[in-house]
Amino acid sequence: MQLAALVEVSGRIAATSARLEKVALLADLLRLATPEEIPIVTSYLSGRLRQGRIGLGWASFEEASRAEPDDNLDLFAASDALALTVVDVDHAFERLEKRKGPKSAAARTRVLGDLMRRATTAERDFLIRLALGELRQGALAGVMEEAIARASELPVESLRRAVMLAGDLSTVAQAALSEGAPGLARFHLTLFQPIQPMLAQVAEDVAGALERLGEAGFEYKLDGARVQVHRSGPEVRVYSRRLNEVTAAVPELVEAVLQLEARELVLDGEVVAFDSEAKPLPFQTTMRRFGRRLDVERMRAELPLRTFLFDLLRLDEHDLLDQPARRRIAALIELAPTLAVPRLVTGDVATADAFYDQALAAGHEGLMAKSLDAAYQAGSRGFAWLKIKPAHTLDLVVLAVEWGNGRRQGRLSNIHLGARNPETGDFVMLGKTFKGMTDEMLAWQTERFLALETSREGNVVYVRPEQLVEVAFNDVQESPQYPAGLALRFARVKRYRDDKPVAEADTVETVRSIWNGQRRKARKERA
Repeated sequence: MQLAALVEVSGRIAATSARLEKVALLADLLRLATPEEIPIVTSYLSGRLRQGRIGLGWASFEEASRAEPDDNLDLFAASDALALTVVDVDHAFERLEKRKGPKSAAARTRVLGDLMRRATTAERDFLIRLALGELRQGALAGVMEEAIARASELPVESLRRAVMLAGDLSTVAQAALSEGAPGLARFHLTLFQPIQPMLAQVAEDVAGALERLGEAGFEYKLDGARVQVHRSGPEVRVYSRRLNEVTAAVPELVEAVLQLEARELVLDGEVVAFDSEAKPLPFQTTMRRFGRRLDVERMRAELPLRTFLFDLLRLDEHDLLDQPARRRIAALIELAPTLAVPRLVTGDVATADAFYDQALAAGHEGLMAKSLDAAYQAGSRGFAWLKIKPAHTLDLVVLAVEWGNGRRQGRLSNIHLGARNPETGDFVMLGKTFKGMTDEMLAWQTERFLALETSREGNVVYVRPEQLVEVAFNDVQESPQYPAGLALRFARVKRYRDDKPVAEADTVETVRSIWNGQRRKARKERA
């Protein structure tokens, strides 16, 4: 497949806000791809390189544009007279990814320069934005999953389940389009291959959660580090929310899991650091246990971790993913009663409210409300899991930052906050804030956002949308100033979320549901 065909479709996708039209355009292109091309096309139209972030910035492309041609490089097997193919481009980025070390800069510049000279103007623009993570075309994972399902004529739910199990959309796309249903059937829960975690939506309060779920399982909402644990006999491996292995950092968890009466396990939970008075410490303190350079034994003595498990996905030879939550949790409590997160099943508002107060008194964030009948599904589709907290918080994306004044002179201060729009792939601005920032945070974010800078306009530095921030706020209000017609009131920064990818940012629909909940509550109070 020629790169020009992919670039042309990318432009058409970006030009429409209609989800069904995006899906149709993607599906039509995917049908034309060969098995070798499918993972490349899927990755590029999802807005990412297959090789991930490979250290390219604006300066890299500027330097490459000045590089002299290298006749000995033999970057492309085809004649220079022929158009670039997606395989050509993937091979070039593969070479760039493999050239590392202090003496690799010149070689990387030559490879990138040859690639850019071979590309047309439109292709260069596409490749630069792709490599820099700025391909805003509205073909995020959800849209791409629907397109792959349409192109392969397979149920989208089957495809999403395969993606959860494989952890990689491109791999699943190749299997679905090349092999059909038998290809998807190959993906199953595999020990030591972490799966994408199930996530929660926001509920206004306990009553709102029960109104949506009916009788539900309520659990303490912890402010710890999410972990996924795999065990096979004496071997235990632990994975972070981002699916990175962190086994060495959590020996207490490994020891606890080895005490359980089971041969094979996949568990979902959190670890939390506590103080000397048995109160949970802040998230940032717990995350010190996961630093890059760790003296594990010293840190274990200073910040001992407690394990809280809230789901059981595999028990010996039995996979439980598709079992209703009531069965999974019953099996978990029977297996590990002392490690299970405090839990209550009720359909009564007063009983659930008392449990909510108990969780807050113990120093936790609030409650999780979970459907008793839901299977385990990656992401936050639907409302099977709901989080309830006394103050609203959202995980939003930083879109831009403004230079500060007064004592903040010379530092980036006021951040522009954006919610994810899953329909278009864009981020919708909901307001700004500089509240809640410590001097340490100001210094960190100045360095961080200058590294993500894409452009400037007056006092505003625009950045690549790659950093999540957790923001607390009082409520949502109508605002004609912002595209969604909504804004956050009294927003303040709680922390930056380096443990979560941007794909897990809260959506505009979540913000709108909070606003609708406020209106319903106000109407009841007036009545």
